[in-house]
Amino acid sequence: MLDQGAPPQSRTPSAPPSPGVGARLMRRKPVERLVAEGGQGEGGSLRRSLGLWQLTMISIGATLGTGIFVVLGEAVPKAGPAVTLSFVIAGLTALFSALSYAELAGTIPVAGSSYSYAYATLGELIAWICGWCLVLEYGVSVAAVAVGWGEYLNELLDGTIGVTIPDALSAPPGDGGIFNLPALIVVLLAMAFLLGGAKESARANTIMVVVKIVALLLFCVIGVQGFRSGNYEHFMPLGMAGVSAAGATLFFSYIGFDAASTAGEEAKNAQRDLPRAIMLSLVIVTALYVVVAAVAVGAKPWKGFNDSEAALAEIMRNVTGQTFWGTLLAAGAVIAIASVVLTVLYGQTRILFAMSRDGLVPKVFSRVHPKSGAPRANTLIVSLFCGVLAAAIPLGQLADATSIGTLFAFALVNVAVVVLRRTRPEMNRTFRVPLSPLLPALGLAFCVWMMGSLSAVTWVVFGAWMAVGLVFYFSYGYRRSRLAAADTEVPAVIAEK
Repeated sequence: MLDQGAPPQSRTPSAPPSPGVGARLMRRKPVERLVAEGGQGEGGSLRRSLGLWQLTMISIGATLGTGIFVVLGEAVPKAGPAVTLSFVIAGLTALFSALSYAELAGTIPVAGSSYSYAYATLGELIAWICGWCLVLEYGVSVAAVAVGWGEYLNELLDGTIGVTIPDALSAPPGDGGIFNLPALIVVLLAMAFLLGGAKESARANTIMVVVKIVALLLFCVIGVQGFRSGNYEHFMPLGMAGVSAAGATLFFSYIGFDAASTAGEEAKNAQRDLPRAIMLSLVIVTALYVVVAAVAVGAKPWKGFNDSEAALAEIMRNVTGQTFWGTLLAAGAVIAIASVVLTVLYGQTRILFAMSRDGLVPKVFSRVHPKSGAPRANTLIVSLFCGVLAAAIPLGQLADATSIGTLFAFALVNVAVVVLRRTRPEMNRTFRVPLSPLLPALGLAFCVWMMGSLSAVTWVVFGAWMAVGLVFYFSYGYRRSRLAAADTEVPAVIAEK
């Protein structure tokens, strides 16, 4: 029998069991926490100084230039005159994803872009994969763009002072060079602007964006004088497969419209301005791409492009019979591509800033300089890495690898917007994707289709990149995640009691 007079035994509350590996990998970061941490870094905070105009210019700056000045020469031999259709297909793919980006940017206005959106909706492991893809998208595209910058710099030097940088110092290994010095220089110039702070960088970028839009409009005015309808007689010589392959390559041209979303913690009114900036920039860029491509193919037979990385300057020179106009366009291209390097490099640093704040990459990437309000150490590390990469890797391989990483990240954003609609329907959304979930599903389908159009080599490179990323996550990020650390503190406190 029990002794009725015995004092009751004291009961110590037991700590709940620690979450398993699967639960930790699927752990989501609350939207409220993401927003509350906005701007906060190690030793300081980012400054909110960007309005709608600056945000739109950041997106245009990061997008407009590369595809039309550089990658067009690679895409035309794949699709022929139908390259204009390839631009439209790539633009539609970007549009569907841009709608999803616009909704999430207005709902979760933080610096991490699709990485943060995935963290709030799909869990930590998927967020890491998305962030790792963004490193490929932004960091590697900086290098790819910088490679093309040297081609136009040589055009400019040849037309002005009659000298060019030798191939050994202006082309990467594999393309006849030893070290691509111009590519390294343009990355370091962009780094110098970024170290001054977001506001100063945005001002310089706005000036460069205006210059490159004027340069492209000038090309259209002069290039149309050499237009020959016969160049369009065999519109689709390589069939739809060629159009699709060129579209997948040209999707590289649309990388950057999401750059405004990386400025979420430096925008004055992020929820209102980010969706507007994303959509406005994409419309402007797509219109310019299609018009310029149509004029270029009309002025030069498609078989004559031959992977030229300075195709527009050549067309200007051939149409006018003078070197002046080609030189002038080359000057515009030098400025245009420099602005792409500047804004895409900016986006890369802000994504790593967000990942570092979450503990998934080292703290040095979220350290903010108190005077400039910029992550200086982050900027230095990323710039030096991208500069060396630009000097050592051929453009074509970089462009395709960047495209597949971007498409994968965009696919996740289309999934994330539907998940957040279902899990948090009460949240305030300053922009809503129309016809959801139909349009996000189309965005996802287009991304998968275009990924399938890329070469087997590109998939192998992408698989290797993902494998490296997972090794880094499980050896570093998994153990140092601040979200996981915060959740384990509660059971520890209960156990002490």
